[in-house]
Amino acid sequence: MREGCEVHTGDLRELSQARAATAGCTQVIHLAAIGGGIANFHRLPHTLTEANNALHNAVIRAALDCEVERFTYVSSSMVFERATEFPTTEAHLPDCPTPQSAYGFSKLTGEVYCRAAHDEHGLPYTICRPFNAYGPGEAPDPEPGIAHAVPDLIAKVLSGQRPLQIFGSGEQTRTPTHVEDIADGVVSAMSSAAGLNEDFNISASRELTVAEIARIVWEACGEDPAELALEHMPSFAVDVPRRWPSVEKARELLGWQAHIELEDGVASTVEWIRERGSIGSPT
Repeated sequence: MREGCEVHTGDLRELSQARAATAGCTQVIHLAAIGGGIANFHRLPHTLTEANNALHNAVIRAALDCEVERFTYVSSSMVFERATEFPTTEAHLPDCPTPQSAYGFSKLTGEVYCRAAHDEHGLPYTICRPFNAYGPGEAPDPEPGIAHAVPDLIAKVLSGQRPLQIFGSGEQTRTPTHVEDIADGVVSAMSSAAGLNEDFNISASRELTVAEIARIVWEACGEDPAELALEHMPSFAVDVPRRWPSVEKARELLGWQAHIELEDGVASTVEWIRERGSIGSPT
């Protein structure tokens, strides 16, 4: 698949570049964004909002101009950052309080763009919401919280940090989902007739506390389970207390579900980070 790709390099916030990338394509998967962990949401709220809105404008307009057969928007679990229903279904979105973070709001805005373009111009769309993506491909960052939680924790353990620092009480819950499962879910939604003009949570179904995830990372790095000690660092203004999506809609309409167990996925991620050799000194 990689050998058959044609690579365009350009700024997708510019309509001309978005059109050049879209021309001749029947399908678009819109993944362009500034990636990162929770610290990014607080450090770069305007930058993230400005970039995402510019991307929505250009990429969706290009999809309309090029009359694509399906526009797949990769949203975010952060649209549900203030969810009150667990497990959180796609149908909860209209009743879910508006995201507090600028990032969550900007990703929700992208969903509104898709539906608006469909209602006014007939854009055929699918919305996919990954939950807590992790896996080989995302390097840790020297500053905790800039990268996502799994590479961040792996870097801390491999660098010899003792006790292991986590943000908050550790009782916050997440549903880590391997990048290969997410990719498979996005392609399944994009290619299915049942996915047309629908939205899907693309996630594992296993709800774990941050402390439990830290323990899995600790053991995957080869450390003695009995020696794990956690240090609780101050959290951020927006730190979702619970994240547990329903995945029934994707299972029923698409026949899709995540398959990679967290222990296996974290082990492969540890191996990738070790091979990359990018671990600094303990923080």
